[in-house]
Amino acid sequence: VSNDVALAAPGVAVWAALLTPQGKWLADFFILAAGDRLLLDCQRDQAAMLAQKLGRFRLRAKVAVADVSDAWQVHAGWGAPPALPAGVVTAPDPRLPAAGWRVLSPAALPVNAAFVDWDRHRLALGLPDGARDLEADKTVLLEAGFDELAGVSWTKGCYMGQELTARTKYRGLIKRRLVPVAITGPLPPAGTPVLRDGVEVGVMRSGLDGIGLAQLRRDALGAALTCGDAVLTPQPPA
Repeated sequence: VSNDVALAAPGVAVWAALLTPQGKWLADFFILAAGDRLLLDCQRDQAAMLAQKLGRFRLRAKVAVADVSDAWQVHAGWGAPPALPAGVVTAPDPRLPAAGWRVLSPAALPVNAAFVDWDRHRLALGLPDGARDLEADKTVLLEAGFDELAGVSWTKGCYMGQELTARTKYRGLIKRRLVPVAITGPLPPAGTPVLRDGVEVGVMRSGLDGIGLAQLRRDALGAALTCGDAVLTPQPPA
């Protein structure tokens, strides 16, 4: 995978992606350490696929790879972390300090926010949310901010898709970026083309309440853009 799994430790999570041999995104996940296990916090409908693909790399290692989704509840939060019961596995979100933290718990925990609150929070920070913002066999990690968001290790050994990832960085081949956009007008559905003076310069991804993420050509980040019946204003993070 794209990041150094050995960095996962109690209270320290790693964000990584599994790529195709051609270096395109297949899935991304948080890796959290839990005793003698590593737990992967991933998109629910990708769990079986990840277990199957990662299982191919076991070789002679004495390790088992399994989908244990039914045994865990996934929580995300931001702000001051609350007191948590024993038995939970938690770590700060490794992408950005402002992103908050992740919690894996054997039982559901009391919450004081809804998924839409988290969605609004991560959209404002420019954080992609799996297949809602990334396209399997198409998205290049560095176009989706994986370098800035600590999702790629440049010092670990080889991994599937490393060649394209390294070439993209060291040759400066990033032509598009996934960036937050302010939306004036009705929310465009994901996949709606983004236009500048009638010419397509990107595509809309996820969005909510006047903010979203769009994959845009870099030369369009300072332009007036339209998407369906809405006007988009790019707001690249610092």
